[in-house]
Amino acid sequence: MRKGNFLKAKHNFFIYPFFQFYTKIMIRRKFHSVIIEKKDIDTRKPILLISNHISWWDGFWAMYINLKILKKKFYFMMHEKQLLEYKFFNQTGGFSINNQYRHIIDSINYSSSILENKNNLLVIYPQGEINSIYQSEFVFKRGIEKIINQKDISLVFSANLIDYFSNQKPSIFIYLEEYQGDNNLKEIEKAYNEFYKNSIKKQTHREG
Repeated sequence: MRKGNFLKAKHNFFIYPFFQFYTKIMIRRKFHSVIIEKKDIDTRKPILLISNHISWWDGFWAMYINLKILKKKFYFMMHEKQLLEYKFFNQTGGFSINNQYRHIIDSINYSSSILENKNNLLVIYPQGEINSIYQSEFVFKRGIEKIINQKDISLVFSANLIDYFSNQKPSIFIYLEEYQGDNNLKEIEKAYNEFYKNSIKKQTHREG
């Protein structure tokens, strides 16, 4: 795999099921609990999951959501440099993106093709990089509207939050909500920021 080549996702017959199993084991070991709060989500359609990007764990949390609720074939966009460094992820549904124009177009087109199949789930982190867990305002990079344009999909927002309360290990609190608005980048960005703020508000009222 030479740097600069677009890398399509693979689902290795051994590595992909192992990643699913490994996800369950690691989350059970490293976290006190996982609490998922969701509104109605139409799982009859292909799903585009948009999430905040706060840690190395994000892909594992997305897989956990998929295993517990969405139950689709798992795909995710990953920066080419990281995908070349951790080739394991290319065998578990990861495909590449970098800053080159041709590569971005390939990634967008490939993402669109994934969402033509109702059995698929595509995970993207629209801010494009890992941000502080305390960030509360998100700016989406262009391309999302081209992925979802004229497609009959379920666009689902995810907010992944962490709290310890009185436990030694952190708990993961995942908020999920299906977006029902226009397929316009600014509208989606605005709606996600509102959703995230509401998720934070709900979280601050929780008791340990």
